[in-house]
Amino acid sequence: MSVAGVIVDAHGRALLIQRRDNGQWEPPGGVLEPGETIPDALQREVLEETGFKIALPATLTGVYKNMSGLIVSLVFRCEAVDGAPTTGEETYALRWATRKEVSELADEAYAIRVLDALDATSPPAVRAHDGVKLV
Repeated sequence: MSVAGVIVDAHGRALLIQRRDNGQWEPPGGVLEPGETIPDALQREVLEETGFKIALPATLTGVYKNMSGLIVSLVFRCEAVDGAPTTGEETYALRWATRKEVSELADEAYAIRVLDALDATSPPAVRAHDGVKLV
């Protein structure tokens, strides 16, 4: 199981990270460690990859299953409460992106997570993908 956090700023933009391992743009997140709670993992992953501490609880905006990798990811809309944007071991770059820019930068399977999180009034989405495209 993995978690991802979509930090949204006052202008309605989402914070994306560019991963060091593959150069892809995605929301910050990662796999839960043994014994770790979902909120703790969310806060840890976002802080490690962006430099921002987030407010908890965060709002669940979607559940996404990678059909080929057999990973379920929970995505949350987050509010940054402390910190400053910084890159780390896993993060090559950070960027605030509009809805249009998210769709241009990220693969469909990751862009939809961010777009769902930006639609704060919708109930949580439940989607499946192959690692790149929705299925």
